[in-house]
Amino acid sequence: MIVGKKVARVDAYDKVTGVAKYTEDIVVPNCLVAKLVRSTIANGKVLSIDIEEAMKVKGVVKIFTCFDVPDIQFPTAGHPWSVEASHQDISDRKLLNERVRYYGDEIAVVVARDEVSAKRAVAKVKVEYEEYPPLLDIDSALDENATVLHKEVRPTNTIVKSNYKVGEINFDDLKDEKDLVYFDKKYSTQTVQHCHIELPVSKAYGENGKITVISSTQIPHIMRRVCGQALGIPWGKIRIIKPYIGGGFGNKQDVLYEPLNAWLCQQLGGKAVEILISREETFTSTRTRHAIQGHFRAYITKTGRLIGRKFYGKADNGAYAAHGHAIMANCGNLVRMLYQDEKVLEGTAHTVYTNRATAGAMRGYGIPQACFMQESFMDDMAYSLGIDPISIREQNMMKLGYVDLSTITCHSTGLQECIDIGKKYINWDEKRKTLGKEPLNKRRGVGMAIFCYKTGVYPISLETATANISLNQDGSVQLQMGATEIGQGADTAFSQMAAETIGISLENVHIVSFQDTDVTPFDTGAYASRQTYVSGGAIKKTAESFKRKVLDRAGRILNLLPENLDIKDDYIVLKRDGTRKMSMHDFAMEAIYSLKESQHITACETYDCKNNTYSFGATFAEVEVDCYFGKIKVLDVINIHDSGKLINPQLAEAQVHGGMSMALGYVLGENYIYDDKGKLLNGNLLDYKMPTSMDHPDFHVEFVQTDDPSGAYGNKSLGEPPTLTLAPAVRNAVLHATGIGINSLPLNPQKLIEEFKKNGLIE
Repeated sequence: MIVGKKVARVDAYDKVTGVAKYTEDIVVPNCLVAKLVRSTIANGKVLSIDIEEAMKVKGVVKIFTCFDVPDIQFPTAGHPWSVEASHQDISDRKLLNERVRYYGDEIAVVVARDEVSAKRAVAKVKVEYEEYPPLLDIDSALDENATVLHKEVRPTNTIVKSNYKVGEINFDDLKDEKDLVYFDKKYSTQTVQHCHIELPVSKAYGENGKITVISSTQIPHIMRRVCGQALGIPWGKIRIIKPYIGGGFGNKQDVLYEPLNAWLCQQLGGKAVEILISREETFTSTRTRHAIQGHFRAYITKTGRLIGRKFYGKADNGAYAAHGHAIMANCGNLVRMLYQDEKVLEGTAHTVYTNRATAGAMRGYGIPQACFMQESFMDDMAYSLGIDPISIREQNMMKLGYVDLSTITCHSTGLQECIDIGKKYINWDEKRKTLGKEPLNKRRGVGMAIFCYKTGVYPISLETATANISLNQDGSVQLQMGATEIGQGADTAFSQMAAETIGISLENVHIVSFQDTDVTPFDTGAYASRQTYVSGGAIKKTAESFKRKVLDRAGRILNLLPENLDIKDDYIVLKRDGTRKMSMHDFAMEAIYSLKESQHITACETYDCKNNTYSFGATFAEVEVDCYFGKIKVLDVINIHDSGKLINPQLAEAQVHGGMSMALGYVLGENYIYDDKGKLLNGNLLDYKMPTSMDHPDFHVEFVQTDDPSGAYGNKSLGEPPTLTLAPAVRNAVLHATGIGINSLPLNPQKLIEEFKKNGLIE
C-alpha cells in the first residue's frame, strides 16, 4: 500500500536546495518591466492623465492609460465557466479603470526597460479626478444617497441578496410557543490578507501567433479563458504556463494582472513584459478575506435543542465583484448544514460593493467567518442556559445520512469521535469546573468549536478533472495533471494515488510539476479543497485504464489472458498467486521497441464528478488572559479532523499545522486599518501584525479516519478545514475564563480591555 503511507514529498529536494524554478526564476530575454499608476482617491472618476513628464524619463518605452484600453469588461474569479449566462461571474472591471473604486485602483501603466525607470515615471504621472465620498462600510454603501459603484452591472451597491428556508413554519411564529428561550446576537469578522511568500508575478511574451503568460497562479486553465475574454481574442490564442508557486491560499484563485500583461505584450508587438506586484500593492490591490457581519436569532429549549433560527449575513465585497456572492452564500450555507433545527431555519446572505480592497477567495471561502459567528453564538447560548457547550452541539449537529437542500449528502462522519478525542485531550470536564477563578492577570479557560466542510463545489458549479498517464521506455510512467501543486503537497498525493492504482513503486511515477495549457489536460485548479477528491477521481480512472492497456498487451506477449494478470511491485504477475512473469522495465522495452507490434501506451480520462461529501472536525483550546493588559496567551490547542482516509498522514499533519497558524493570526491580531479617505494604513508586513514562530504554541493534531464511499480513495477535503475553528475555540475559551464573550475579530488588547471595562471586569 502506498496510499496512506508517510512518504517524502516528491518536490522536497528541489525546493529545499533551490533547484525548483518559480515564475521569477524563469528568464525571458529582453523582458520589459511594467509598473502600475494607482489612484490616490477611493471613489471617483479620472478626468485626465498627463504623461508628458513621465515619458521623458530615460528608459520608458510606453505609457498606457485607462483611456487607451479596450472597452471590455471581464470577470476575474477562478470559477469554472458556465454555458448559462445567469451562472457566469460578474464582468465588472477593465484592464485599467477610468471609474475609480478604491484607493489604489489601476488607472495607468508604465512600461520601461528596467524597474527603476518605470518607478520614476510612475511618480511623474499627473492625474485629475472627480471625487465622490468614499463608501468604507456596508451601511454607507447601502444608503439610498450613496454613489452606485457599478451602474453598468448593478442598479445599487448590492451585488446579490439571496434567501433560503428550511421548515414549514415561519421563524416569527415561534414567539407564541411556550418554554422556549429567545436569543438575539450580532457578530462580525475583519478583513485580512493571505500573506503568501511569493508575490503575484507574471511574464508575457508573443510566440507563434500566441501570447504566452508565465504566472504564479492556482488556476492556469481558467486564467487562459479570462485573458482571452479581457483581450477579446479566441481563448486558444492564449497560453498559460504555471511553474512552482510560492503560496496562494485563494488570492491566486483570482486572475490578477495577467490580462493586463497579455494586453501590454500584444500592444508592443509581442515583446516580453513582466508585472511584479510589491508587497504593499499585494495588500491594497489583490484580494482579501471578506469582512462579514452576522445577525443570529434563535428559539431554543432550556436543555439546548434548537427549535428555530434566523440568520442575516452581510459581506463587504470591496471595489469589484471577484467571486461575487459565492463566498457570502457559502457562509450562509454552513449555518444551515452544521446544525439542524427542529422546526425552521431562515437564512439571508447579502453581498455589497464598498470602496475597500476587493475581497475574494481565501482559505476557507466564507466558512472561517461563519464558524466564528455561529460557534460563538452556540457558546453564548450554552453559557446563558448554564449547559455544557459540547452538549448543545451534540444535540444539534449534523448526523450521518443528512441530505442538504443542495443535495450534498453526509456519506461518512467522525465528528463525534473528533469531539471525544478533543474533550479527553484538553481534560474538558475538570477544567470547565475549576478554571476561570484565577487572578485577573492569569485567568484561564478552555473553549471548543466544531465544523463541517464540503469537498469541492458540486452541485453548485462544475467539477471536472483530467489526468494523463504515459508509459516510459524503462517501465516508469509520466503523470500529467491539470490540477496544481501550490505548496500543499498535491503532486506527492497524486503520485501516491497513481502508484497505488497501477501497482508500481512511487519512485517510478514521474509527475510533471508544472502546467502548460497548450499540453496539460484540463482541470479547473486548486481551490475548494477539491483536488484529491475530484482530480484524485481522474487519476484513479486514468490509472485503471492505463493498467488495463498494459495487461492487455502483456497478455499478448505472454500468451496469457489479461484477466489472469495483475501488476504488483513493478512486476506483471499472475493474479492467482503473485508469480512474477515480467518486470515493467522489460515489458516497456518489448511493448515500445518490438518489431512485430510497437505500442505507446497512454491513458487519458476525464472524471466528471457528480458527488460531494462533508469533512468534519473540532478544535479545543486552553488560554490564559491577562485582563489588565488585554493579552491572550494560547497555552494549548488541538485540531482533530475527519478527512476520510488520509493519502499521506505526514502531509496531512503539515496541512493542519499551517492552517492553525493562519487561524492564530486571524483571531489575535490581523486586520486591515483604513483612514477616513479609504487609504490602507498598515499594508505591509511591519504594521500588519502576523504571528511569528515565537508567538505560536505547540500545535497538536489528531485524525479520525473514516472511509468515505464517495471519495476515489476514501478521502475527503483537508486543505482549508484547519483554518476554520481555532478562532471561535480561542474566543470561547476567553468567555470561559472571563465570563465575557467578544463578538468581533480580532481579539486584540485594545478591544479586550474596552470590553472588560464595559462589563465591569476591570476598572
